[in-house]
Amino acid sequence: MTALGPTLEAFFTQRPLNQKRASSHTVTAYKHTFRLLVSYASKRTGKPPCKLDFDDLDATFIGAFLDHLEADRRNSVRTRNSRLAAIHSLYRYAALEHPEHAATIGRVLAIPTKRAERTDIAFLEPDEADAILAAPNRNTWHGRRDHALLVTVLQTGLRVSELTGLCWSDVELGRGAHLRCEGKGRKQRATPLTAHTVSVLRAWSAERQRTPQAPLFPTSRGTPLSIDAVEALVAKHAATAQKACPTLRTKHVTVHTFRHSCAMNLLRAGVEATVISLWLGHEDVQTTTKIYLHADMSIKERAIAKTTPPGTAPGRYKPPDHLLAFLEGL
Repeated sequence: MTALGPTLEAFFTQRPLNQKRASSHTVTAYKHTFRLLVSYASKRTGKPPCKLDFDDLDATFIGAFLDHLEADRRNSVRTRNSRLAAIHSLYRYAALEHPEHAATIGRVLAIPTKRAERTDIAFLEPDEADAILAAPNRNTWHGRRDHALLVTVLQTGLRVSELTGLCWSDVELGRGAHLRCEGKGRKQRATPLTAHTVSVLRAWSAERQRTPQAPLFPTSRGTPLSIDAVEALVAKHAATAQKACPTLRTKHVTVHTFRHSCAMNLLRAGVEATVISLWLGHEDVQTTTKIYLHADMSIKERAIAKTTPPGTAPGRYKPPDHLLAFLEGL
């Protein structure tokens, strides 16, 4: 076995968990990054993963992998930068363990993050969300599972890693119904559930015998759904829903689109940005205001409706009573 394999194994057993005390979501994201990288490298080089070495994954190759993420997998620039951050973390660890590869490692560490353009977020209008929720075939077990999953993520706005990590012990369907999850930065939060979501999850809970630690949305074998599996089922049902709702053809729908849609539904209902920030588990309320207030055109339209039309003189308050007029004139 070459240096890459043992270094990668040691990295996961020492660096994220013991040295940095990274959350389980961070470890999962890192694992997903290196699974993609190793699979891509194996296909490109023709070598089995255990035979890959640092010289195979030099700066040129890592750059090609990052381009592959954007061009072929349609990842955003932010996702590309997240994958690069995981790779940088591994190579910083490897620099201490394998100085003989210092030149290769140094060039990889010099790969810069890519500046991301700030664009309006994509979210679902009510008719689009309804079309996707109606897409799963609820005559099948998989369709009922997918419907329950989509209803849950639309109402709670969970991240995909938070969604796949849910088990039945995290769900309270009685009085004060809510979901508990651990988000970014090891932050624990509870999200209340609506009556509709509770009824869907209660029906789903009757599908099979369950234990507290069983995954809330399992595969047919009872194991947790992977992130890729969740993204695939969302894409499948969004494609089906395009027949009933043509506007979906112009949108790239992901699990994060449902998260954005949840936030926009709360914002349009008049919920304060601070509450939405707590709901979504944002580190800073400024994240919420910058993303969602900027994206909602209806808020801007209501604001402009309150302004004075061009070419007209602003009005002045006239007291309806002579006593008020006297006081106003003092």
